[in-house]
Amino acid sequence: MIVQPPAGGAADARHFVIAMHQHTAFAGSLAADFGNDAFAGLEPAEPMQYIVDHHDAGWADLDARAPQNPDTGLPYNLTATPLAQIVATSAGSPQFNEAHHPFSGIISSMHTYGLYCGRYGLSDKIFLDLIPDDMRPQVDSMLEAEESRQHRLKQDLAGDDAGLADEDFIFHAYKQLQFFDTLSLYFHLVPEGERGAAEFHNVPRTVGDDVTISVSERPGAVYEVDPYPFATDGLEVFTEGRYLAPQPPGTDLGPVLAATPVDTQTVRLVQA
Repeated sequence: MIVQPPAGGAADARHFVIAMHQHTAFAGSLAADFGNDAFAGLEPAEPMQYIVDHHDAGWADLDARAPQNPDTGLPYNLTATPLAQIVATSAGSPQFNEAHHPFSGIISSMHTYGLYCGRYGLSDKIFLDLIPDDMRPQVDSMLEAEESRQHRLKQDLAGDDAGLADEDFIFHAYKQLQFFDTLSLYFHLVPEGERGAAEFHNVPRTVGDDVTISVSERPGAVYEVDPYPFATDGLEVFTEGRYLAPQPPGTDLGPVLAATPVDTQTVRLVQA
């Protein structure tokens, strides 16, 4: 669950609560329009679109329950979710995506593994360093299982389509997913008007050719992107979510959220 604060940060105001499937749907919309003369599109197209659309599928049960953060009266925000709950979601996404296609499963497993291990060197944030000693055996076991899953699925692909099992090609696809995910988080974690400028490193144009993409916020939910990686200039993408004010302690937020109307936030991406 992502809990976006209101502009200005008033704690008692309504927050925009985004379930992870709504976050991944937004990322999927970016992926569906990714690619132009300078940037290669998704390949293999359908398995890649699927993994982007479902890269956080392991959060579904937790989001449905929406456990309350006693400090805010709202669901736990992604970055504040108790570690035990985060770890419980970790293997669910690769398992879900593997059932669709081996390539989807590999990229999903790499996404899970990378979140704990600095996104395979693409980030200096090492989540594994924050895991307390009493949880390390559980986390280490999960990460070992994901490494085994990746090895097994690569062997499966090598027998069917050796090109898809190429390590450089796989890492290229992984970096595409990281761009869609982190760009989505740029919009989802912070409210309109406070997002400012950001840089996204290691965005692949083609296999082995990466660039840094800059995004700059302009008035009216318009965002200049340079270089521009999408097929449509003026791409409009929306996020679904629910506006929710803090609830009294002990509130079962699952039914409350389910009964709250779905709203949207729309952004427009343009060439700088």
